[in-house]
Amino acid sequence: MFSEVIEPRFAETDALGHINNTVIPVWFEKARDPIFRHFTPDLDPKDWHLILARIEVDFKAETFVNAPVTVKTWFEKIGNSSMTVVQQTWQNDILTCEGKCALIHFDWQSKKPKAIPDDIRQQLEIHLQS
Repeated sequence: MFSEVIEPRFAETDALGHINNTVIPVWFEKARDPIFRHFTPDLDPKDWHLILARIEVDFKAETFVNAPVTVKTWFEKIGNSSMTVVQQTWQNDILTCEGKCALIHFDWQSKKPKAIPDDIRQQLEIHLQS
């Protein structure tokens, strides 16, 4: 499992006083950096190998600005060219959001998915949980 701590900013709150629902997918993306680095170590967008095919977020409880948030990230499934990533936000030991996304290892020249290289797959499988 990957884990990242985020310090919520006041600018990320909404009129109701909690973290706006549009912020959570941004935090999830940031917490996927370790995954991205397996494919593009320097995160150079000109050498990017993944596309986001689907994202879903379930809001379980309010997330607030006054305490750090831990984003936990792991794989539910690693296929031939795709990965199902599960992510959660935790604040003060409370699960506040849970989401899933589908990432595709992508060949920009052919505009088609391509197989995940075996060496990368082995590194990712360490973070596979069901």
